[in-house]
Amino acid sequence: MSAEPTPSGTPATSPPPASAAPTGSGATPSAPAGRPARARVPLPTLRPPTGPPRKPTDARRANALAGRINRGGDGPCYGLVTDDGRQYALHGIDKGSFTVGTTVRVTIGPADPAADCGPGIPATIVDISPVV
Repeated sequence: MSAEPTPSGTPATSPPPASAAPTGSGATPSAPAGRPARARVPLPTLRPPTGPPRKPTDARRANALAGRINRGGDGPCYGLVTDDGRQYALHGIDKGSFTVGTTVRVTIGPADPAADCGPGIPATIVDISPVV
């Protein structure tokens, strides 16, 4: 087929080759020019589990807590209740003001024997921050 001039003066384009199928026609697209085609290899599959894990699969730091403040204020004593119902008596100087009901993340350390912050497992606050 020859290219004939159009009224605008540019040659007419020839139709696309038969190998270029329009999208959605169900034809498998070929690899772009200069790239090899990918091999169609089925993806590997995992076998079903034989039972629940024997030990926890999520690593959890023993000194990291999250829960709600149930005894708040300006400190240095705070009360914390975790989601599993454990009560902690936390002590920390200049750690901020937390109102009752605030959800916080706390990194704890060994309890200060000189501090009595009420009922709960005693611990010292290393770091505390509200969960937003």
